[in-house]
Amino acid sequence: MKVAVVGATGLVGTKMLQVLAEQQFPVTELIPVASEKSVGKPIEFQGKTYHVVSMQDAINAKPAIALFSAGGSTSLEWAPQFAAAGIKVIDNSSAWRMDATKKLVVPEVNAHVLTKDDFIIANPNCSTIQMVVALQPLHQAYTIKRIVVSTYQSVTGTGVKAVEQLMGERNKAADYPMAYKYPIDLNVIPQIDVFLENGYTKEEMKMILETQKIMGSNNIKVTSTTVRIPVMGGHSESVNVEFEQDFDIATVRNLLSNAPGVVLQDDVAAQVYPMPLWAHEKDEVFVGRLRRDETQPNTLNMWIVSDNLRKGAATNAVQIARYLLDNHLL
Repeated sequence: MKVAVVGATGLVGTKMLQVLAEQQFPVTELIPVASEKSVGKPIEFQGKTYHVVSMQDAINAKPAIALFSAGGSTSLEWAPQFAAAGIKVIDNSSAWRMDATKKLVVPEVNAHVLTKDDFIIANPNCSTIQMVVALQPLHQAYTIKRIVVSTYQSVTGTGVKAVEQLMGERNKAADYPMAYKYPIDLNVIPQIDVFLENGYTKEEMKMILETQKIMGSNNIKVTSTTVRIPVMGGHSESVNVEFEQDFDIATVRNLLSNAPGVVLQDDVAAQVYPMPLWAHEKDEVFVGRLRRDETQPNTLNMWIVSDNLRKGAATNAVQIARYLLDNHLL
């Protein structure tokens, strides 16, 4: 099976290659793709050396699947061309997520919506992915009415430049790039992406709209505040979720313990709870700090952590590819 990775030299593209290898995805030939300036650059994968090729050369090579992580404008231009050549595109940008003709997929939640006719499949926003994985089993049991989420997001979600800014500040380097308007070390920035007319950021609106689309219900009300913090291991989220039906905490724990892709870390007596330090390089979504909201009925507080480059991006994309393969949708 030929597999193309578009944006193979970037943070997420590099992680896609790592996850493909770790999960023993049956890649017979890798087609690494990047910008024109990177064409010819060597890429090591499973003991072999491949060389970065151009977009058109990748299409001509006829891979079965192309994992895209090269930005929205690149996806808008090239994903349809790959799809027209019969190549299944799994796109990590925001380009296609809210397109009514494209599926937005988190395998643990809604892989069943995929068909053979889906040639461009959208990978959701990282912060949305981990939240819906944790909430899906509870939604099935109690029906979600409203979600209030505040995020604590890793600088890796911005990219290499942000990591270099954080480490430059931390190490008091003489020179380093500024990915943010303000210092990030010893700071918290309550803005991710640009502000919109309603006062929310694009990242906040992504969480609102994508959650409804993935979970298949516009009746779920979502409000979000997204925040950048100086960590690198993953994204954390404080989630307050109101249900239509009442719940029992013991049953909630049991549902989460048995949910696909979820690891329950909820033992406050032993000070066990999810942290990005422990989620780093893991594929699961970690959930803890479960407790009833005592100010209103049928409402639960929870803390959700996941590695944003893995489950929030690369792993989710590879899981979609695996689903397509296992269910003969290629």
